Amino acid sequence: MKAEYALPAPERGEIAKMLMALFDHWKLSTEDRLELLGLAPSNRAALTRYRRGEPFAQSRDLLERAGILLGIHKSLRLLFPHNRELAYSWMTTRNKAMGGMTPTEAIKEYGFPGLLMVRAYLDRARGN
Repeated sequence: MKAEYALPAPERGEIAKMLMALFDHWKLSTEDRLELLGLAPSNRAALTRYRRGEPFAQSRDLLERAGILLGIHKSLRLLFPHNRELAYSWMTTRNKAMGGMTPTEAIKEYGFPGLLMVRAYLDRARGN
């Protein structure tokens, strides 16, 4: 594993807790949470461990997904600074730019490229 992905366990634990709280705000199903993290549908126990603050594995894919998801959250908070409800419901609201799918559905449909697509869409919306 490359050094840039070698995060200490406490930091990976904080990231895990942040993402679990974010998924609660986004009101995602267990299946959606697992898919967005790139985890197997049978790995429900991982979500329980992460909620308790156990660190994410030292996995490049998982840590990149976490970073992109946190970036999506940041973009939504910047786009909708006075409407937290809209910022939190955006991931589960149908979007014409995504072929009528919700951003969560687009990510599930396209996998990692879907994450990048949603992030790029928000970056363009912010003018970046």
